[in-house]
Amino acid sequence: MRINRRDFLKWSVAAVAALKLEMDMDKLNTVMAADTDPPVIWLLGSGCSGCSISTLNVTNPTTIEDVLQNKISMKYDSTLMAASGESAMQALENAANQYNGQFILVIEGAIPGGASKNYCIIGEQNGVPLTMYDAVLKYGPKAKYVVAAGTCASFGGVAAAAPNSTGCVSVKSLLGSQTANPVVNLAGCPVNATVMVQTLLDLILTGVPSLDNNSRPSKYFGTTIHSVCPRKGQTQVTQPGIYGCYKNVGCKGPGNQSPCPSLKWNNQQGWCIQSDYPCIGCTAPAFPLNPLITVSSGS
Repeated sequence: MRINRRDFLKWSVAAVAALKLEMDMDKLNTVMAADTDPPVIWLLGSGCSGCSISTLNVTNPTTIEDVLQNKISMKYDSTLMAASGESAMQALENAANQYNGQFILVIEGAIPGGASKNYCIIGEQNGVPLTMYDAVLKYGPKAKYVVAAGTCASFGGVAAAAPNSTGCVSVKSLLGSQTANPVVNLAGCPVNATVMVQTLLDLILTGVPSLDNNSRPSKYFGTTIHSVCPRKGQTQVTQPGIYGCYKNVGCKGPGNQSPCPSLKWNNQQGWCIQSDYPCIGCTAPAFPLNPLITVSSGS
């Protein structure tokens, strides 16, 4: 299935409207009419592939297949591509060299540095194993933009949680100042599909968006969940599964900034609190905390 340009524009506008944002329609028309697609290289490190799955599940009003076919040229993604082994690694190298300084590098998952970096090998180049650690250092400085997809890539997340011998680190901590532009952290476990795709579109249209102190786009991570929670002011309950405010069972909403209340999940069908479970703060740098929530023993 393919969508026409008009339907893609509708999708873009709908995503912006959901967050009450503004978009330059002239620039949007220009990029949609362009003859060439912005190249994207997607590397998968230490993670569960949840961010890939989340992004692939965009369904309203279009699918990720339509987005990829219409405007984003995915040059390398081990989850999506049919090629494997030597041919896949050659495609990665060719794309990085051909589009040096032009491509968008998306990094999903944390980056292991323990055991001589051998916890995560993405393939071989010239018969030598290429670790995720070395791949990020090799291709990150060549990219025009670097996007950390999900909390593991952004802050370490579950992959770096202690106790842990993998030595996992975040994208930004590894690359430091080696990138042409600031690393854009799209936190979430997993990243929200709309945040992922719309940020790629923003990079194509206008460059790096305004970022907060944690390098997250301010327009998605500028408001705490509690401040806009529909249950704010409701009776504070002592158990999940009961309708009410979950502040007393360890809800992270008061301190967690996330677009979950507005964008929601599963084609905007719901989100954690709507499903009667406290916010676990999965977009925060400190995620995951142990325990995720504290349930009272009272009735």
